[in-house]
Amino acid sequence: MNRFWTPRAWIIYAGLVFGTLAALAVNWGNPPNMGVCVACFFRDITGALGLHQASVVQYIRPEIIGFVLGAFIAAFAFREFRPRGGSSPIVRFLLAAFAMIGALVFLGCPLRAILRLGGGDLNAITGLAGLVTGIAVGIFFLKGGFNLGRSTKVHPLAGWMMPIVMLGLLVFAIIETTTGLDFIKTSETGPGSMFAPLAVSLVVGLVVGFLAQRTRMCFIGGWRDLILVKDTYLFSGIAAVLVAALITNYAIGNFAADGIYHWGFAGQPIAHNDHLWNFLGMSLAGLAFTQLGGCPFRQTILSGEGDTDAGVVVLGLIAGAAVAHNFLLASSSAGTGQWGPVAVIIGLAFCLAIGFLMREKA
Repeated sequence: MNRFWTPRAWIIYAGLVFGTLAALAVNWGNPPNMGVCVACFFRDITGALGLHQASVVQYIRPEIIGFVLGAFIAAFAFREFRPRGGSSPIVRFLLAAFAMIGALVFLGCPLRAILRLGGGDLNAITGLAGLVTGIAVGIFFLKGGFNLGRSTKVHPLAGWMMPIVMLGLLVFAIIETTTGLDFIKTSETGPGSMFAPLAVSLVVGLVVGFLAQRTRMCFIGGWRDLILVKDTYLFSGIAAVLVAALITNYAIGNFAADGIYHWGFAGQPIAHNDHLWNFLGMSLAGLAFTQLGGCPFRQTILSGEGDTDAGVVVLGLIAGAAVAHNFLLASSSAGTGQWGPVAVIIGLAFCLAIGFLMREKA
């Protein structure tokens, strides 16, 4: 019986729960073939706060709030809330911004790439190939001594900042939902207009955030550890999310004749089939997130347990989303944005320069 309660078993259970809830979230109201996407959800929050004007992607996503607060609760309950930070904050901010731009050119974070595949979107294969390529380049830099520096202990109040910010966003979301005041923007059409009930989304986020904090689930770290040291612990969580999403989508009828999903490249919801930029966009995301030490989901969880470096990454993601939509970088179902490919090339050049220049000398 002990093998059913090992750390590996727990991350598989957490992945199964996450994949199942993400698929169900579509039927509860979230955007199709998405359910949960950390990059897209931060993008929506950015729009809700008026930091970009793309009217179809504006909504305060309670799942993000739940991720942070669920991780905060778990960290406190298990005495793992440790305020720390100070590791190359400006570099982290810029890496996160470029990672977000790469993700929005692909139209999804590393998590959504898995969920898109579990919903029949074969464009996710191109994205995942790019993601793994970017991670492999990041591993090359890690082996060569790349390091953003050591975090140090900071004042406890600093570690509380991100949970407090998320509580503030929750208050805004409740006010907007109950009063309809327009100082918080909510899309009337498009992906931003598709959402599960606030309470349901918040509970999903809290449950997943709690489990992710306990298991260290990461959609970059799993691939990195598999390639670098042949360790399958984190990757087993990724595989569990895919299996659970696929099974749940079939079980609830999303693959039925009149369902939401179908296998293929064309006509996929909130996706495009420009394979070159799907590949390169996720290559940028994979490289930048490897340099940052974790995927946007993992960074969000870390920000809830007192890691101010992860909090800087969250702010960088928000800035990247604002830039992507204000300057026509983000893709849509019609294809890549006008300047998206240029931004991806600039981002790759930046990440490569950082990788070569920030190596510790022997």
